[in-house]
This record gives sequence, structure tokens and C-alpha cells, in this order.
Amino acid sequence: MTPHNEAGRGDYAETVLLPGDPERAEWMAETFLEAPRCVNRRRGALGFTGLFRGKPVSIQSTGIGASSFLIYAHELLDFHRVKTLIRTGTCGGLSEDVALRSVVISSAVHAESERSGQVFDLYERAGPDPALHALALQRAADLGIVWSAGLTVCSDIFYHPDGRDRFAEAQALGAVAVDMETSALYRISAHFGARALSLLNVVDHVTTGEQTDYSERQALFTDMTRLALEVAVDS
Repeated sequence: MTPHNEAGRGDYAETVLLPGDPERAEWMAETFLEAPRCVNRRRGALGFTGLFRGKPVSIQSTGIGASSFLIYAHELLDFHRVKTLIRTGTCGGLSEDVALRSVVISSAVHAESERSGQVFDLYERAGPDPALHALALQRAADLGIVWSAGLTVCSDIFYHPDGRDRFAEAQALGAVAVDMETSALYRISAHFGARALSLLNVVDHVTTGEQTDYSERQALFTDMTRLALEVAVDS
């Protein structure tokens, strides 16, 4: 086991879904997996392994922001030898073409600005595994969910002194959404030679000012979770 995860070798499947919220991880496991078992409770970062369509899949919560995310992702990839990471997170919409409550498939990502708080090379894009990305596009269409794909930006600063104006540059570049972990996902996966994909639910919208209520967010993640699981078992 690792300092932050009590699971032993073999407790995780080769593919792990990564929500930030431990309550969401538990809801995903109980709602979608067959025979889910909890493999990690340390620090409240719940992790589960079960079956989807008869194939092993794991779900591990990661907390908020790149620093927390990187701890769990690193230990999964290094100690547990996980091969595929699929983020199932939340985001803010940046484009009017991206609907509140819809799913965003991150086709590429870079840091929002020099004030992003990200520790990665600024403005250097990173991206998902091409095969996972292509499969996600196909499965999203097959499932009939409301989705979009495109450039996303990443920041570790949630409460920013510039408010919504901070996103003007990203929007000018065509970014469709902003989250806090996708750049960390794509870069650490590339470092370990693993496959990665980021799927995001739009829970608020920078352009329109719309917001979802926290009470609806578990049910809101149904389409994203099903899409992630379909990609996980078919890839």
C-alpha cells in the first residue's frame, strides 16, 4: 500500500475512473457497478472496484485541484500499475455552444494563464489518448447524450481576483470549458506511458451565469458515468 491509499496490489482494475468527490465515487460504484467493494477509505478518498458488463473497473476519488489529483494518479500508475485513467469531473462552461448539464470531452488542454497555479509548462497543450478520445466521441453519439468536444483550460485557482474576466484569453482561443485537473491527468499519464481521457459535466456556466444546484449533481452525472464506463470496457 502507499501513504495515501490502503488498497493492496491487485485491488484496482487496469482502468480507473477518477471523480473528485468521494460521495460521487460511492454513488457511481453503487449505481453502475456489479458487486462493488470498497478498496480504499484512507483520508476519506473512497475507492471501489467492481464489474461493468462483466469486466473489472475501478473508481477512485481524487479531491480538488492538481496537487491532490497528482498524488492519487501517481500512486495508481506507479504502485498499482493502472493502465488507463478516465477523469469523470465537473467543469465550468466557457462557450455559449456548451449547454449547462451537458458532457464535455476534453480534446486538448493547457493552463489558463501565468496566474493559473498550474505547475506545468504554460500554454503547452496536452491531450488524451487518441483511441480513447475517438471511442468516446462514438459512444457519446450512440448513447444520445448532449455532449461537445474541444479545447479545455485548467486552473488551480478557484476564487480568482479577476473574476470572469480571467477567461477572456481562453475563450478567444476557443476553449469550451475550464476545470482544475485535466492538465494534470494528461501530463502524468504521458509520463507513465498510460492512456488518459477527461470527461466533464458542465455544472456552471461562465458566459451565461447559469448554475446547477448541488443537490442535483449526483443524478446529473448519469450520462457522463455511463459514457466513461462504456469507453472503459470497450477500449
